[in-house]
Amino acid sequence: MRGFDALLPEQVFFQGMSPHALDTIAGCASNVRFAADEWIFQEGEDASRFYLLRHGKVALKAFVPGRGEVTIQTIEAGDVLGWSWLFPPYQWHFGARALELTRVIAFDGACLRMKAEADHDLGYELLKRFSQTIIERLQATRLQLLDVYGVHA
Repeated sequence: MRGFDALLPEQVFFQGMSPHALDTIAGCASNVRFAADEWIFQEGEDASRFYLLRHGKVALKAFVPGRGEVTIQTIEAGDVLGWSWLFPPYQWHFGARALELTRVIAFDGACLRMKAEADHDLGYELLKRFSQTIIERLQATRLQLLDVYGVHA
């Protein structure tokens, strides 16, 4: 089995990061799997991790009053799942449900926050990369809301 030191540089999210940064991040990583239809986390729960999908598909869900759970976006291998671990109050803003057997690299949020606080270059690099993920999720949410509440001709 390959270690995280070999896996992380292959992931798009981490490409271009220094070997030192990747080694630091790898110290907070573990392998996790979710069965099809299993909730990875639900909206409002404590956000203590983020995930990098290695295999499978995950639906990002939001609760819409009067409509129930609405899928905002479907993500798959290579995508990052979760940024709420990075900002107080560390609670999930969306839910995430595995659509099929899903294998991920899970990163301990408290471990990474502590390392980023000690190494501001690492913290800045992570913040830049997660900002892009946040922008993509907000744009996907906007499109989904237009679809749900928009006027259809």
